[in-house]
Amino acid sequence: MSWNTDLTGAHLQIAESTSPRIRVMAGPGTGKSFAMKRRIARLIEVDGIDPERILAVTFTRTAARDLERELQNMGVPGCDDISAGTVHSFCFKLLLRNDVFAFLSRVPRGLITFNNKGVSGYEVEPLLADLQPLGNFGARREMTRRIRAFEADWARMQHQQPGWPIDPIDQQFHIMLTNWLQFHRGMLIGELVPEALRYLRDNPASPALQQYDHIVVDEYQDLNRAEQELIDVMAAGKNLSIVGDVDQSIYRFRYAHPEGITDFGNRHQNVEDHELDECWRCRELIVTVSDNVIRGNYPPGTDHRLVPLQPQPGPATVRVVQWPTLNAEADGIAAFIQHLVTQRGFTAGEILVLSPRRLIANEIKRRLAAPGFGITAHSFYNDKLLVPEEAQVAMTKLQLLSDPEDRVALRYWLGIGSPSWRRGQYATLRDHCEQDGRAPAEVLAQVAAGQLQLDSVNQLTTRYQDLQTEVNRLNQLGITDLFGDLFPTGAAWADPIRELVTGKVDAIEDAEGLLDLLRTEITQPEMPAEGDFVRIMSLHKSKGLTSRVTIIVGCIHGLIPFVDNDLPPAEQAAHLQEQRRVFYVALTRAKEVLVVSSVASIPRAMSHQIGAVLRGGNAQHGNTVACQFLHELGPQAPAALHGSNWSAAGYQ
Repeated sequence: MSWNTDLTGAHLQIAESTSPRIRVMAGPGTGKSFAMKRRIARLIEVDGIDPERILAVTFTRTAARDLERELQNMGVPGCDDISAGTVHSFCFKLLLRNDVFAFLSRVPRGLITFNNKGVSGYEVEPLLADLQPLGNFGARREMTRRIRAFEADWARMQHQQPGWPIDPIDQQFHIMLTNWLQFHRGMLIGELVPEALRYLRDNPASPALQQYDHIVVDEYQDLNRAEQELIDVMAAGKNLSIVGDVDQSIYRFRYAHPEGITDFGNRHQNVEDHELDECWRCRELIVTVSDNVIRGNYPPGTDHRLVPLQPQPGPATVRVVQWPTLNAEADGIAAFIQHLVTQRGFTAGEILVLSPRRLIANEIKRRLAAPGFGITAHSFYNDKLLVPEEAQVAMTKLQLLSDPEDRVALRYWLGIGSPSWRRGQYATLRDHCEQDGRAPAEVLAQVAAGQLQLDSVNQLTTRYQDLQTEVNRLNQLGITDLFGDLFPTGAAWADPIRELVTGKVDAIEDAEGLLDLLRTEITQPEMPAEGDFVRIMSLHKSKGLTSRVTIIVGCIHGLIPFVDNDLPPAEQAAHLQEQRRVFYVALTRAKEVLVVSSVASIPRAMSHQIGAVLRGGNAQHGNTVACQFLHELGPQAPAALHGSNWSAAGYQ
C-alpha cells in the first residue's frame, strides 16, 4: 500500500504537506491517526527520510505500538526503526543514555502511587508525612497539588514558563522534596520531564538535540507546559507536526490545559493549520448528541464541533435509562450485555463499559461472571489495585525481599500502622544517617544488634526486626508459593492482582522478576484494543479506544460530573468544562450503540465512599440527581426510560 492510497481532502493535505510546522485540530474519530500515519509513510517513502530520524510521541505505549504495527502492515520500509513512545519513556532513555542520573546523584527508582480523593497514596504517603512539618505546605491534598506542580516544572498555567518556582513556599517545598527523594534514592515519574528539559537547556551542544529531523506529537492537548517546552527544545530548527483536540483535553489535574494546543500558533511562526471535524467512527445520532454536549462549553450559537460522515452506514441506537438502585443497574446492564451477545450477534470484545467508580464496575463484572451469564470481562482499574493496605504491604515485602537496601520501601514499612508514619523517630534516624553517611537499614541493623545506641527509634527498630523475620521466612519459598503467600487466593483485595498476572507468574524465576512483573502490570498496564472479553474501565482510561457498543454507567451528580468542593469558586467553571469533556470522550467511543445509565438512589454509607450527591431519601438510602449532562444530549436524544421497562421491551 502506498502512502497516498485512498487519501483525499484534508487527510491528503496533512500527509503531503512540506511545512515545517503543522497543527491538526481533530475531533474524535475523525482520522487524525490515519492522517499522521500516512504522513510518516510519505516522509520515508517519498522524501527518503531515515526512519531513525523520526520521533513519534504518543500518549500511551499502546498507541505507539499501534502506530508501528499499522506502518508495518502498510509495508513501510524501516518503520521498526522509528522512535515511537511516550514523552516519559523518551526522557528516561535520554537521561539514562547521557548518564544524567549519576551526575545528579539520582536513582531512577520510581515511587508507586495512586490518587485517592485528591491525595497521593502508597509510597508517597510517608513522603507527605515527612515533609508536612517542614514548612507551610498545607494539608496532604495541597501538598499533592504541589507535587504535581513540581512534576510540571512549576508551570501551573499555560502562560507560565517552566523552571524554578517563583513562590517562596513552592521554592522551599521544591528543596525539601528533592532532598527527600535524593536521600531515599527514588524519583517521581513526573520528574523525568523537568530533568530532561533542564539537561537539554543546559547542554545545547548535546547530540540528543540533533537526533531527529521530524517530530510528530499525538494528543498534544494532554501535554502540560513543561512537556510542550521539551518538545519545542527538541524541535528547534526541525520539523514539528502536532495533532490534538481542545474538546478532549482531560488532564487538568496534571496542569495540562486546552489552551496548550490553541497557544501553539503564538509560540511558533508560520504554522500550517488543518481541521478535521467529520467523524468516521460514530454513527449519526451518536455524533449529534455528543456534539450537543460539548457545545455546552461554548457560547450559544457556536457552530458544530463534530459532524457525521456522509453517507451513513446505518442508524445508531442511543438509550438513556435509569434504575432504582445500583444493584438493579448492575443486574440490568449485565442482562443487556448477555442479550447483545446471545441475541444480537455482538461479541464480548465489541462491548465497552465505562464507570466513574471501580466499585460500580466491579458489580457489573461480578454479575457477568456468574452462572447463567459466563461472559468474560476484564477490569482496567489497575491504578486502584494497591488502594487496600494489604496490597501495599505485600508489594513492600516483595520490594525489600528483592532489594533489602531499598530506602523508599523501607520508609513505608517503618511507618505503616502509625497515623504520623512515625515521622518523629524517622527524622532522628535520617539525621543520623545523613551525618554518618550510612543507609537506614545498616543503622537499624546495628541498633537491633546492640552495636549502636540511638535514642528515640525504638519503634523503628521493632519494625525492622519484624521485617527481618518476615524476609527470612519468605526467602525459603519458591516463586509460586511466594506469590501465593503474598497475594493469597480468595482474598478479595488480592484476587484482582492475581487475575492481572494469570499465566505470567510461571515464567518468573526469582523475587526480583516477580516484582518487575507486578510493577509493570500495575503501574504501566496495557490497554488492549481487541480481545474476546468485555472491557470495563474509567471514562478517562477509554481515551483512544473504539467499540461497537459503549455503556456509560453511574451517571449521577457527584460522579459525572465529579464535584470537587475544595476548588475555589474561580476554578469551578473550568472544572465543570473539563468534566463535560470527559463525558464527551466517553460518548464518542461508541460506533453503533450508546447506552447512558443512572440510578435513582444509593445507600448513604456508599455515597460518602464514592462521592455521590444525595437529595432527600431516608436514613439508609438517599435520592441521587441524574447527571446534568443528560439534559445536554439535546432534543434528538430519546426520552429516558425506566430500566425495567427497557428490559421488558427487549432492550428496544
